[in-house]
Parts: sequence; structure tokens; C-alpha cells
Amino acid sequence: MTATPHGPYDGVFDVAVLGGGIVGAAIARELSGCDVSVALLEARDDVGDGTSKANTAILHTGFDARPGTLESRLVTRGYHLLGAYAKATGIPVEHTGAVLVAWNEEEVQSLPGLKEKAEANGYEHCRIVDADEIYQGLPDLGEGVLGGLTVPDESIICTWTTNLALATDAQQRGTTILLEHAVTGVGEEEQATTLHTARGDVRARWVVNAAGLGADDIDRLFGHDRFTVTPRRGELFVFDKLARPMANKIVLPVPTSRGKGVLISPTIYGNVMLGPTAEDLTDRTDTATSEDGYDFLLGKGAQLMPRLLAEEVTAAYAGLRAAIDHSDYLIEATPEQRYLLVGGIRSTGLTAGIAIAEHVRTLLEEAGLALRTRNDLPAPPQMPNIGETALRPYQDADLIARDHAYGTIVCFCERVTEGEIRDACHAPLPARSLEGLRRRTRALNGRCQGFFCGAAVTSLQEEHHAHDGCNSHHKDN
Repeated sequence: MTATPHGPYDGVFDVAVLGGGIVGAAIARELSGCDVSVALLEARDDVGDGTSKANTAILHTGFDARPGTLESRLVTRGYHLLGAYAKATGIPVEHTGAVLVAWNEEEVQSLPGLKEKAEANGYEHCRIVDADEIYQGLPDLGEGVLGGLTVPDESIICTWTTNLALATDAQQRGTTILLEHAVTGVGEEEQATTLHTARGDVRARWVVNAAGLGADDIDRLFGHDRFTVTPRRGELFVFDKLARPMANKIVLPVPTSRGKGVLISPTIYGNVMLGPTAEDLTDRTDTATSEDGYDFLLGKGAQLMPRLLAEEVTAAYAGLRAAIDHSDYLIEATPEQRYLLVGGIRSTGLTAGIAIAEHVRTLLEEAGLALRTRNDLPAPPQMPNIGETALRPYQDADLIARDHAYGTIVCFCERVTEGEIRDACHAPLPARSLEGLRRRTRALNGRCQGFFCGAAVTSLQEEHHAHDGCNSHHKDN
């Protein structure tokens, strides 16, 4: 997948960004808004196919971040930036609000401190409430709630569309997107760095390392030993849409040092989610679910919302978070190497991504890279709606009248139409696999998990691929 590089391009990119997740795509988008040539290198065969595809998909206010940290500042800034960007591009967002639930006296006693922390982070809308008020809004919660803290501006968002929008925007601004370009070695020269990849060498004057789970390995290729990534597996249950009335807002536990704990959250697709677990692993590819994870979530669910466990589980999945041995984001420039590290970006990176990109631009400018904002930027892309908060194609009579493909449902569980499959296969960043198609349309993502619609969806993908669609866009160096 390529775009004509903006800025002077002489076979050496001005900036190479490593990692096609939300943070890397946001950085490429920000930098390609300047008069420089940018390449975005992704090890996998699609953007957003790593950590960014499997998280709790919450648009965080930053109320519970540690005050004074870089993470706190960038999450707070990112909340507003991503909210505005979602409106401009059509990324699905639902403003559900959240409540932290206290189940014992120790947690009740911590609520005033959490409220003070939120205010120290600039968020002043939290309110301490009693058990009666919590049960009034969430009557299906288990017995034993003693009190809670409301966070009315926490929201849910489509992480898949966010990643795709940022990468598409970057591409339309001139970023060259290079898939299947896992960096295996680095050659540092006086004027440029040569990145050795599985598909050939890429040369760049500056390198930004936003490689997520692989960021520490890349950092060591540049001669550093600043941190180690520990893959932290988070397993989740996704319950059927019939469960949605039980959870009209995000139900958060009182956080601990290991993370935010197990939550119950509605999803932008109309389901209910329970999770995640937090298990440190050594294998950076292990996204399998486990019997222990199942047992843990069933136990937590029985305490938090027993009636939820009577509903059908649509899917169980696991994602890996890039936990590091630092308590804050690790974003540092090494000007003499023309290299910048973006490491330790936890699940809050979904919210903070655009603000992280702003911060990266500032650091690059301070390190000597001239970045002049362009005055010819294209309009942001308009993303197809795959959320339940706005009109879906199968519901749009005017759209169907213009194109009957939007009235032909292929995936009945998720109400995905033939027109959406076609569009995903011919988009600027087309679906290159069934998993890529799932993230772009919700096809195969429902109760039957593709048992009913899998053959039809596969046939459509292959048909469009045969007509120069899904898997045909790639650049070799």
C-alpha cells in the first residue's frame, strides 16, 4: 500500500515510523501533515493487527492516571483530541459514563482519594454515590455494593475504526505504508539509517520506534537497554446483545497497582464485555485463551453481575498489553542517532494516541528536525459506521435505493451487507484477510462466529480479490 511521499523524496524517507498500531498510525498522520516524507512500517500484513485490535475500547477521561505524569497529561489531552477526531471521521463513540464500584470498606474509604486524584488530573465531574443510587442505575449488579464514584464522561469507542482512520488519514496525507516489513536489523550511517526488513531495506533520516510489544527489541538494535517489555495477557468474554440492557454504562473496579482490574462494559457493537485478566507471559505471540482465564472471569462475573452469566457468550478472546518496568510512558529522543523511542504505551494509548503524536512532533522539532505544517492537507477520511449508535447501511433506505448491495445482508448476526464487504475490499487500506474484513465490517463477529456466513463472506472476499481488491496492494522495496 503506497502513497506519493509528500516533501522531498530521494530514496530516503525523512521519517520512518515503526509500528502500525494506533500510536504509530497517529504519529505518521501527524508528521505527514508536515512537509516531510514519511514511511509507516508494520511487521504484520495489516495495520492495527497487534495490541491495538484487542483492548477494552474505552475512551478514557484520564481521571485515574497518576497526576503529574506524562501519561496523565497525554491521556487528558488525547480524550478531547480523539473525541473531536471521531466526530470529524465518523468513528463510532457512545458516551455511556462509568461508575467505580466499591465492594468493601477499604474500597469505600479510597473513593475520596480517587475523586481528589481525578481533580488533580483536571477532571472535576466525579461524584461519590451510595449503594442505592448505584443499584438504581444498575439493578443487575451482585449483592454487596457499598458505594461508588461516578465518571460521567467515560465513553466507549471503536478501536478498529480508530486505527484504520488514522492510518488512512496518514496515507492520504502522503505516508507510504509498508506492510510485512518487520525490522530485523539497523545500519546507522552519517546521513541516514538503513532498516533491514523481511521485504528489503528502507532508508530514513529519522526513525520513530512505536513498535509496541517489539519496541524494546528495536531499541536494542539502536544500542540501548532502557526497558523490557513483558507481554501481559488480558482475556475477555463478550456476551450476546440480549445482555446489553444489564450494562448501560461501564462498571469499573477500584484500581490496583496491577491495573484497572476486571470491568463490565457495553461495547460499541451492542454487546457486553467482561474482563480483562492480567497475566504476565514470556511469549509475545500468545493470544490464546486459557482455562484459568475462563475460571477467573466466571468467578468475577458471579460476584459482579450474576445474571450476566446466564446470557450466552458470543466470543472469548485475549489481547497482549506491552507492560514495561517503568511507571510512565517512555518517550525519549536520541538526537545524535536521529532516533526517538515511544515505549511503554499501555491500554490508555488508544485515548492518548493523537496527543502522543503531538508530543513526538515537539520532541523531533526540539531535536533538530524541521517540521513545517502544510497548508494543503486533504480532508480527513469518512469512515464506514460499524457501531450501533448511528444508522447502519442495512437500515438506510436511501442508500439501499441507490445501491442494492447495501440491502443484501451477508452476515445476519451483525447485519453486515454485501456492499460493506465490497467497500472494505476496495478501500484505500483494503482488507487483506478475513480477520482484516472482520475489523472493518463486523462480519464473522456475531453469535455464530462465521459458522453460518463464513462461506459467503469468504466467497465475496475472493471475488473482489480476483478483481484487484483485497490482497493486491503491496509495496516491495
